[in-house]
Amino acid sequence: MYDWANSVYNLVITTTFFPIYFAGITKSAYGENTVPLLGRTFKNTSLYDYSLAAAYFIIALALPILSSVADSRGNKKKFMQFFTWLGSAACIGLFWFKGPEPNVGWGVMCFILAAMGYIGSLVFYNSYLPEIAPPEDRDWISARGYSMGYAGSVLLQLVGFGLVLYFSSMGDETSGPRYTFLLVGLWWIGFAQFTFAHLPDSKPAKDKPLREVLRAGFIELQKVWNQVKELKLLKWFLVAFFFYSMGVQTVMLAATLFGSQVLGLPADKLIITVVIIQLVAIPGAMLMSYLSGKSGNLPVLMGVVLFWILVCVAAYEVANLKEANINVEFHFYGLAVAVGLVMGGIQSLSRSTYSKLMPETKDTASFFSFYDVTEKIAIVIGIFSFGYIDEVFGMKNSVLALIVFFVLGFLALLIARKHAHA
Repeated sequence: MYDWANSVYNLVITTTFFPIYFAGITKSAYGENTVPLLGRTFKNTSLYDYSLAAAYFIIALALPILSSVADSRGNKKKFMQFFTWLGSAACIGLFWFKGPEPNVGWGVMCFILAAMGYIGSLVFYNSYLPEIAPPEDRDWISARGYSMGYAGSVLLQLVGFGLVLYFSSMGDETSGPRYTFLLVGLWWIGFAQFTFAHLPDSKPAKDKPLREVLRAGFIELQKVWNQVKELKLLKWFLVAFFFYSMGVQTVMLAATLFGSQVLGLPADKLIITVVIIQLVAIPGAMLMSYLSGKSGNLPVLMGVVLFWILVCVAAYEVANLKEANINVEFHFYGLAVAVGLVMGGIQSLSRSTYSKLMPETKDTASFFSFYDVTEKIAIVIGIFSFGYIDEVFGMKNSVLALIVFFVLGFLALLIARKHAHA
């Protein structure tokens, strides 16, 4: 149910409405694709990428400390609640980010806080998986969570689409997205109450003075790393996860910008595209779970990473077709189906694979903090690289550069598989 509650942020705001809205309202206000902020001028799409990278970087630094407190005090549910409220309130705050001259600072701040709320809550949420499910059920439960998240997001996306069409018919291009941001915040905090009412309270793993928390957080991370280094299969899986997450998460976070800025598709076509992605992602996540039961997690992950490489190559070629003045609308729909098929699957399978490879421990929050810090640093590198290459060479080349991350991830999975058979 928490996937149902919080996925609307990730898939309705960051994947669909907000990137289109941010690029559109800033271009409308300033007459071009550049935005003044903090005494510097940014390309608006790159500023969007940099804002996300900043949010992930801040959380990556804070998570070791927060996870240490959660493990030692047994209060990870309270941290999960705090970040949920933070993210929900920030989404609601985006309602007041509007033209004709938008307060870019306000919009960027709310966007960063919303991302921090989403990211921050997930490490505590993910760490519940080994507590509430036995190993044989984790693939299925993880996949079901992602599937419910996509289903809920489609519902709210359709509502947002209706609001956009309604207000646009009256000549108002900003109210539809802004009311959608408002609804996302209310949906997220509202449905999360079901989760908070049913999740069990954690038991303290160890008793240590609060004054030691700052130091202990990073000590815990070091302890986890020391254990990981001794477990070669887990170590190489995390190396693979680090690299392919750079590509996967960046594609998910920047796909709508690619469609609008590179391919020139209108907002209604992009919203339809994202709905397609999420509808396909539901059976995609369940398919990955089924295949992992038949063939094992690592071989399936290797196949999925190879598929992602093909997606990046195809996206680059579609951009070339657009430059040749060829209609690429249905090509983009094809890309959407391909992305949706493997998007939820690689996330749910990565989460459940890690939960099965990690050693038996009471410090689940610390281990999942390590997992999440790994992913967040990967996203910082991936999305920042994407934004920088976009600013210097253009977004089409940013997409092509992502292939490097997937290749490195695939090679690390090969090594992990050798250790699995050792």
